[in-house]
Amino acid sequence: MVTVVLAVVLAVVGVVLAWPIDSLVSALAPVGDLLAPFGLALDRQTGFICLFASPALLVVGSLLPQI
Repeated sequence: MVTVVLAVVLAVVGVVLAWPIDSLVSALAPVGDLLAPFGLALDRQTGFICLFASPALLVVGSLLPQI
């Protein structure tokens, strides 16, 4: 169940960043502050990475049900 929640969160963040929704991008500012020390920025590329990681996480969660 955790992987489903994480996949949905990644999908929502990915949509907000890949197709910039201005009112919601500003709401993700705290997330950007958390990712900054790791060299990740909240930009369009990160949005597409989140969109591609979301279904991959669902596949991994279904193959490894103990996660």
